[in-house]
Amino acid sequence: MSEWESNFERGMVVGARRAGLSISQSAQLLGFSRTTISRGSKEWCAKGKTSSMRQSCGRKCLVDARGQRRMGRLIQADRRATLTEITTRYNRGMQQSICEATTRTTLRQMGFNSRRPHRVPLISTTNRKKRLQFARAHQNWTVEDWKNVAWSDESRFLLRHSNGRVRIWCKQNENMDPSCLVTTVQAGGGGVMVWGMFSWHTLGPLVPIGHRLNATAYLSSVSDHVHPFMTTMYPSSDGYFQQDNAPCHKARIISNWFLEHDNEFTVLKWPPQSPDLNPIEHLWDVVERELRALDVHPTNLHQLQDAILSIWANFLKNAFSTLLNQCHVELRQF
Repeated sequence: MSEWESNFERGMVVGARRAGLSISQSAQLLGFSRTTISRGSKEWCAKGKTSSMRQSCGRKCLVDARGQRRMGRLIQADRRATLTEITTRYNRGMQQSICEATTRTTLRQMGFNSRRPHRVPLISTTNRKKRLQFARAHQNWTVEDWKNVAWSDESRFLLRHSNGRVRIWCKQNENMDPSCLVTTVQAGGGGVMVWGMFSWHTLGPLVPIGHRLNATAYLSSVSDHVHPFMTTMYPSSDGYFQQDNAPCHKARIISNWFLEHDNEFTVLKWPPQSPDLNPIEHLWDVVERELRALDVHPTNLHQLQDAILSIWANFLKNAFSTLLNQCHVELRQF
């Protein structure tokens, strides 16, 4: 029976035997073993069926479709509930209780997995309304519209970053063994802050920031890098420059500079507390992962800066143009 892949093939066996072929002839014609042909014929004669009986074998499922819907409602009510809590709540009022192993198996069958939640900024009611207004104002933008936006942001990369997700195998008395320890450095051993920008068409500059970014330093970056990038990529003055609402971005000297150049490009009005809407965050994540994957890790800030610039310069075009398509889809589903 295990040789058969479908009920149709079982029907072929029955048809061959009813046509008068012997077991050997049926096996040679259909390519099955004589044992399989014989077993199939006996099942047909005894039960008059050609379908597999295996579906009726095995232990009955303790959580049926109705139980899965009940468990799904429990998950929706409390996403942070532990396996023990879900099992306890499910068993309340049920005639037949289940164990945690059954709960785990059922949840996996339903497509649920336990994982760390994504971290998003805490957004006030007022700022949430502004995000919604931004999404509604741009929900009908096409990919061609988003191609006219140049995205920018700052990010800081630490020289030494302790990964809290690292797990080790050790015995109870090996907690302080050197091979079971993870060393940490205060403030990560220092880091490098960079400012960068990109659009659908190409990567923009990546500028190291040697000190804390203030309005004066940001004005230098804007005049030296943003202006030539926007005028080159969007000579028809149809480009949009995106920046967040950091204090140095909203300073008077910055606002006045953008007003002087509003005939060359437009500053995209950005909702507050919305780093998750900026696709450049995905590029920062790629840079971070590439840094950790280096065979030889940087040992000082100069090496770290060189590594960041090298990773940025070697981005593939489809790696960042795809982000604009994702941005388009996410805003339409906001």
